[in-house]
Amino acid sequence: MQVVFQHQLQGSFLLEMKNSKSYLLKFSIFATGLSGIVAEYSLATLASYFLYDTVVQWTLTVSIMLFSMGIGSQISKRIKKNLLDNFILIEFGLSLLSAYSAMICYIAGGITEFYAFFIYGLAILIGLFIGMEIPLVTRINDEYQELNENISSVLTVDYIGSLIGGLFFAFWGLPKLGLTYTPVLLGALNFIVASILLFKLKNTLKYKNKLYIGFAITTVLLIIGAYFARPIILFGEQLNYKGLVIHEEQSKYQKIVITEWNGAHYLFINRNLQLSTFDEHLYHEPLVHPIMHLSEEPKRILILGGGDGCAVRDVLQYQSVDKIDLVDLDSCMTNIGKYQPAFRLQNENSMHHEKLKIHNIDAFQFMESNQTKYDIIIVDLPDPKSIDLNKLYSKKFYLLCNKNLNEDGLIITQAGSPIFATKAFFCIEKTIAAAGFGTIKLHNNVISLGEWGWVLGSKSLSNTELKSSIIKVDYSDIKSRWINNNANQFLTSFGKPYVDTTGIEVNTNSSPVLYSYYLHGNWAHY
Repeated sequence: MQVVFQHQLQGSFLLEMKNSKSYLLKFSIFATGLSGIVAEYSLATLASYFLYDTVVQWTLTVSIMLFSMGIGSQISKRIKKNLLDNFILIEFGLSLLSAYSAMICYIAGGITEFYAFFIYGLAILIGLFIGMEIPLVTRINDEYQELNENISSVLTVDYIGSLIGGLFFAFWGLPKLGLTYTPVLLGALNFIVASILLFKLKNTLKYKNKLYIGFAITTVLLIIGAYFARPIILFGEQLNYKGLVIHEEQSKYQKIVITEWNGAHYLFINRNLQLSTFDEHLYHEPLVHPIMHLSEEPKRILILGGGDGCAVRDVLQYQSVDKIDLVDLDSCMTNIGKYQPAFRLQNENSMHHEKLKIHNIDAFQFMESNQTKYDIIIVDLPDPKSIDLNKLYSKKFYLLCNKNLNEDGLIITQAGSPIFATKAFFCIEKTIAAAGFGTIKLHNNVISLGEWGWVLGSKSLSNTELKSSIIKVDYSDIKSRWINNNANQFLTSFGKPYVDTTGIEVNTNSSPVLYSYYLHGNWAHY
């Protein structure tokens, strides 16, 4: 009886040991699943930041990584022995690749025009390493579980890790840590996994002394990477700008950078210049003053975008205005208009005015739920270079604007460059007209941006009536730096389009042609 009990006790102990090792391996694959998906999203975000065209870059980066994972799984077949040793070694390598990925991309983006090779190269390497993880863990865990249970449990924890990783990246990693520290944390997670396996299962390892050396080297390199991540990325960021970078932050939605050069401040969103304090009046005065003068007594004004506060500043010159609603999705952007010293000076503290109410919400969502009727809607949004922004230049969006305007209401939108994105410019006008507005195109030469344009729409005036009304506008009642009565003829006069504009289509959510027109413009001449 005692012998039987001892055998049962030994069997129970061995089973418990097997289960503990199996749980440890599953935890490892959960963590690697989490870090793997975050690695994909981080590189895709970096690709879209440096190479633009968000949809294409996310598609390419994720597809390249998935393909590389498949190749990695094939490579893992060639690892015949010492599986755990090799898995730990792969995790050490993956931790360094992940941690340094953003730093490599930023430096490459500043020193070479071939930085796409670095981004896609990292996607391939990280994909290969991730692809080797699951097959190796499955084979290691085969000692502790039956095949059917082994495969299902390993894949289950990997998928759960991917879900948690996606939620982490969207709601905490990118908005809180940005692309500076999210990759570093990602590398640390892979390192922790490798370290736990190294010290918990050291008695089963053949090359533990060599792995200890790998552990020490990886530890030092991760500490160096974590310490120097911000200065390295700032250095790489600075290489992309002519002026001195005085502010940079990664919000949940975009990368915001402010530079200072030759006494002026420049605002960039995702590396694209939005305005310069040197000449922003050449942009904002045509955006605001013609439309404000066309309205007999504008009281309620809606500004979509415009978080820098300069449009609000110009609107506040009109004494008839009772209320201004400013809708900008990104609170980081409106905080720049409210608190950044250079922009607070430029917008004359307008973002703190009692007539202004700020709504940090998606403009499309705001327009769908809004119950207020406005006299004027001013659309000061970034260019339609992504699908998300494309919908804010769609027929459905302009129909919502029409619905939210009074009977004699007016709308104006920035419409990009008539020279560098000619088809996109004409598409915006055609789309606004399709939403029931009479339209007129405006343009001005903004020194820092080049030739720029706007489209003004009216619910009650025809195209011809709009032009004749604008030409008669008298600006003597306002303070301006550029616009005057002589500017009216210039603003409304166009020569022939820079490219053929026949066959331009209306932009809709189901057929987002504007997005394509914009990206395939004449930007090579910009």
